[in-house]
Amino acid sequence: MGPMTNDDSAQLAWDFDETTPTTDPVEDDGAAAYAPGSPRWIAALRATDADALRLDALDVDAMDGDAAARLWAKVAAWVESDQIAYYIDDSPVSSDAAYDARMRCLQRLEAAFPALDSPQSPTRRVGGAFSNDFASVRHPSRMMSLDDVFSVEELRDWYDSVRRDLDWPDGRPLPMSCEVKIDGLALNLIYRNGVLEQGLTRGDGVTGEDITMNVRTIGTIPANLGGDKADVPDFVEIRGEVFMRWDDFRALNEEQEDVGRAPFANPRNAAAGSLRQKDPRITATRRLSFYAHGIGRLEWGPDHPGGTHDAVREQSDAYALYAKWGVPVSPHNRSVATFGEILAMIDYYGEHRGDIEHALDGIVVKVDDLALQRSLGATSRAPRWAIAYKYPPEEVNTELLDITVQVGRTGRVTPVAVLRPVYVAGSTVARTTLHNPSEVKRKGVLIGDTVVVRKAGDVIPELVGPVVERRRGREGRLREFVMPERCPSCGAKLAPAKEGDKDIRCPNVESCPAQLTERVISLASRKAFDIEHLGEQSAVALTNPEENRPDSVATYAPDVTEIVVEPGQEPEPYEPVEGLELPPAQTPVLDSEAGLFALTAADLRDVRVWREAPIVEIRETTGANGRPRKTRRRVGGSGLWHQVPAFWTAPMAAKRLNAQRLAARSASGASDAVVTAYPDYDVPADAVVVRVERRRTRAGETEVPVYVRPGENTRKMFDEMDKARHADLWRVLVALSIRRLGPPTARLIASALGSLDAIAAADEETLTRIDGVGPEIAESVVSWFAAAREPGDWRGRTLRAWRDAGVGIASAEGSTLPQTLTGRTVVVTGSLEGFSRDSAKEAIVERGGKAAGSVSRKTDWVVVGANAGSKAAKAEELGIPVLDEAGFVTLLETGSPDGAPAVETEAVPGSGTVDSDGSVDSAAGEA
Repeated sequence: MGPMTNDDSAQLAWDFDETTPTTDPVEDDGAAAYAPGSPRWIAALRATDADALRLDALDVDAMDGDAAARLWAKVAAWVESDQIAYYIDDSPVSSDAAYDARMRCLQRLEAAFPALDSPQSPTRRVGGAFSNDFASVRHPSRMMSLDDVFSVEELRDWYDSVRRDLDWPDGRPLPMSCEVKIDGLALNLIYRNGVLEQGLTRGDGVTGEDITMNVRTIGTIPANLGGDKADVPDFVEIRGEVFMRWDDFRALNEEQEDVGRAPFANPRNAAAGSLRQKDPRITATRRLSFYAHGIGRLEWGPDHPGGTHDAVREQSDAYALYAKWGVPVSPHNRSVATFGEILAMIDYYGEHRGDIEHALDGIVVKVDDLALQRSLGATSRAPRWAIAYKYPPEEVNTELLDITVQVGRTGRVTPVAVLRPVYVAGSTVARTTLHNPSEVKRKGVLIGDTVVVRKAGDVIPELVGPVVERRRGREGRLREFVMPERCPSCGAKLAPAKEGDKDIRCPNVESCPAQLTERVISLASRKAFDIEHLGEQSAVALTNPEENRPDSVATYAPDVTEIVVEPGQEPEPYEPVEGLELPPAQTPVLDSEAGLFALTAADLRDVRVWREAPIVEIRETTGANGRPRKTRRRVGGSGLWHQVPAFWTAPMAAKRLNAQRLAARSASGASDAVVTAYPDYDVPADAVVVRVERRRTRAGETEVPVYVRPGENTRKMFDEMDKARHADLWRVLVALSIRRLGPPTARLIASALGSLDAIAAADEETLTRIDGVGPEIAESVVSWFAAAREPGDWRGRTLRAWRDAGVGIASAEGSTLPQTLTGRTVVVTGSLEGFSRDSAKEAIVERGGKAAGSVSRKTDWVVVGANAGSKAAKAEELGIPVLDEAGFVTLLETGSPDGAPAVETEAVPGSGTVDSDGSVDSAAGEA
């Protein structure tokens, strides 16, 4: 589109679907009832093939400029939607003939009316070569920023000033709203006659950037306003925020890491980068969301006289309209009437910042009544009727103590910033990744610098950069980071995997302890075998128990488990006892993941790990009852290390059984060795007695067994490992730590090929024929299994050992659920109460169905949850049945939304995800 001016008539609409009253004959006869090129004919045109072909008969030379502009805007919107459906969603909704007819119409209009021809026109786009130039466009009404306050006192001053300026009576409630301040990007959506015309960034508030193509890829933003036509105005600006949900952000970062890219620091950065992509196909993959939080210009037009539509006198009225139109609004908004209610909102979300679906950085308070808003007015940049209370900053300064390196599961060696611990955004941060040596250089940080650290919600913290001004006078204490030449874990020579790589890797894939530790952590994670209680500490104990081993006895304190100090007191210097020696180094119980499923609890009995004794400050305080009490606070580490059992308990004395329990044991007939040896004591069957202590009691001297046994978490870990033997095939693939292969692609490969043998035998051509599997991932998979076939290779040993343990022998057809959805396609959009995004998709696939990410004429059902996006409207437009969550559950159980029994079919390998042409759908439902 060309530049937008203040003249409303100069703003071109992208579409004018369904603008006529319900009594208009257009509903029945369509455009055929009117003269071609007339205003009513243009308004009656619909997105059908028949109406598209009518465009060829139009005499554009006989049209005036206004009619031509209206028709161009409407047809351009359809063409752009067709291009997005075809090139981005891979789900075309129009025939080639209809698309070509619309494109010809645009070309003829632009030839006859040159003012319509602009760089943004769909006619300038060749095939799938989407790109954005982000033209500057003037907002129809100004987008203002909010003033911020950072204390309750400042907020109270603003609140009092509002009441004073309005001359509001004391004691009378002032209707206001409280909204969470989304940490996203401001967006202005312009709808004309109910159709999305443009999406603009805030810019300077007067002029923003046109990012319409990218906005159209956001599923929660409707292309057409829903609801009754009488409630749809001629023109409206809907202001809101584009953001990325925490779960979508985490999924995106997992995908980034799976393909070897650096993760995004926080959801706002991820959303900003996604929304401003030159290629909207990238934006379409990024799972962006939108909540409306304001309204700009609103014009009902001559077809909506007073009394025929919902009046918008308060901002909450606008939000009610948004609900009718299908525009999502934050579920966290509250109506408030007193300052105490405002503070209650601030306090609640101050404690629950990490508990909602998106990042937030404050609470916005607004006067609800639009007339009162106009009375209060605005300054040169911000409204006087709204304020943003900002929570404590999520950026803090601290000292960069050192930069070390860590080795990942695929050998990638990553610089890690060691920070002076600092409290930020709800937790203490002491370390953060710097990704690679190039990133360290780009950020320009020196060891010893004062640095800025940012952390949003529960995301990995980011080192933003140095505070250069703080270097003055300290230059001699600063030093540059030098990447080590050898692996800190195994000593192998470090190098890029191939020329030009930014990442440095340890080539000792098989026996590098750090790599093995990370691979065990990864295979036990939720995205792989999901083995609870096999986390980082357990993985270290299995693969590298000597991690943190002291260099000398100077820091070896076997009997010191903590050091207690008074406030301000320094610990006494430590002097090791004469003759103290370090214990012998342990040999890890795992030297590759091949032995994981052969482990027994007995193998772990003697595994010990190193722990640092903390310094604990004891402070005396007075309790609420006036009595003195002592509080404990950990103030740091002591630098002194001792060993503790990793998987078994410390020795404990057995308890003597009372008469009732002795009788119960006798009645049970228990006769194992432990019971026989110690009949009067409660010694668990899986315990090992390590010694017998003689104790004197009133009845005389007695012998008490002292035993150790596997800890509770260890017992649970082995139970989880037994379950993992029967894991789905895609989980086994992820657990193999194949470079670049993450859960989404592993699912596709497992579903398409059906067995581990078939995957091992597949070549790159076979894998790349699977929709969603690129050449790099295919090459990684083929290379991994080729290496596994080499004699003596650790990968082959792992495969054989796991097969012997029963892991990976099940094919992808392992679902025992009735195949109620074989050959059927289901799209899920919005939030469901009983299903997450992934579990809804899995429920469909496990019953033989295809869980698609976009609505097309091949879709059988669309399941609509809360805050559903444009897919629901698309389903209605195409006449596809729409189900609620209850209908979805019935559909899963019976294969029919009304509960009628479906014809039973046998499970077919991969039937849930393979299209009739052999391709695999990679898109997940929007549950």
